[in-house]
Amino acid sequence: MAHHAPVVDPAALREDIGDLAGKFRIPLLLVGVVGLVAAGLLASLSDDGWAKRFLFGYLWAYWFFLTISLGGLFFTMIQHVTRAGWSVTVRRLAEMLGANLWVFAPLSLPLLAGVLFDGAGVWEWADPVLVESGPTADLLQHKEPYLNKPFFLIRCAIYFAVWSFWGWKLYALSRKQDETGDPGLTQTMHNWSVAGLPLTFLTVTFAAIDFLMSLTPTWYSTIYGVVIIAGCAVSVHATLAVIVLLLRKRGTLTEAVTVEHQQDLGKLLFGFIVFWAYVSFSQFLLIWYADIPEETEYYLVRFSHGWTFVMAMLLTGHFIIPFLGLLSRHVKRRDSTLMFWCVWVLFMHAVDLYLFIMPRLTHDAVHAGIEDVGLPLSLVDLACFVGIGGFACATLLTTAAGVALVPHRDPRLKEALAFHNT
Repeated sequence: MAHHAPVVDPAALREDIGDLAGKFRIPLLLVGVVGLVAAGLLASLSDDGWAKRFLFGYLWAYWFFLTISLGGLFFTMIQHVTRAGWSVTVRRLAEMLGANLWVFAPLSLPLLAGVLFDGAGVWEWADPVLVESGPTADLLQHKEPYLNKPFFLIRCAIYFAVWSFWGWKLYALSRKQDETGDPGLTQTMHNWSVAGLPLTFLTVTFAAIDFLMSLTPTWYSTIYGVVIIAGCAVSVHATLAVIVLLLRKRGTLTEAVTVEHQQDLGKLLFGFIVFWAYVSFSQFLLIWYADIPEETEYYLVRFSHGWTFVMAMLLTGHFIIPFLGLLSRHVKRRDSTLMFWCVWVLFMHAVDLYLFIMPRLTHDAVHAGIEDVGLPLSLVDLACFVGIGGFACATLLTTAAGVALVPHRDPRLKEALAFHNT
């Protein structure tokens, strides 16, 4: 709902992140280096093998930060496609997250190296010995036209090209509009988003299949990509709300972004939590009902050896508890409570991805009948998280440096400034 736009100081609409990039960019890069070096050293002490243990932790941390940036790209394109006016003052933050997707191409090199070196004990389909004579050789050979190293690398090049191009393109057009004030650029961004949205949806789906679902190459789910994209939506709305709250506490965006926008970010977060629960339960229900051995193996591992607790944790912590916690309008309009729930949801998103990836690390031991297999919690995972997070945050600050945090010459800006919830 729009009221009359308040009078806002034009200088307030041109605010940038100030000295944050200069203060924190180098320290964050150092944190990234130290984190990944520490992860490598800790992995060398693992009984699972250095490369295998490192890559599992790296894959988990990589996809956590990747889903947030992909969510930023999705958010940006959806706002353009729907011609949304309320979100103009928060859209630039999502544009920055999307423009930062380029960094995940070089960060993917350890994962690509793992695939090239016969899967490094992580991806069975990349190990020629297992494909030739392993216990599931027939199925692996059947899927070899898709799951093979050259085609995998070609697909990865396409994924990163699409994400990086569209992220930077929309960001560049938005910044160009700041300079020229050309209202026609709004239609241009709409056209690019119409073309990019289905392409991004498809590439994220196939990337999730290639990097995550293929960890268990004999298993498949036709809704897997949607589950991952639901995680992107949940994580980005929580992240946008956290960034808004932190910037406003610092004295930035206090006029451009109001409690009304804050409430809408909270409402979208609430809605996508429900959507995540819906698609996640849909995947489980269909597999449970069909009871096909090739499908049920995914959940058999996750309902044993401690993973049952994590499954229950997700049900309550990723759905029931935040559903009740974010239900009230007042919770979403208070900085402290919204911040709490956003951090809570981001933590549960990390747990969700952990459940996607880490049971594969204990899969062989479980099927060998070993009874004392526990959860593979390790400092390696935390060090990888700190390392990749350091690099991702440092490059995000570089992307944001010197750029206005609000698209201050967007033709829908007045609608955003006048936005008011009913």
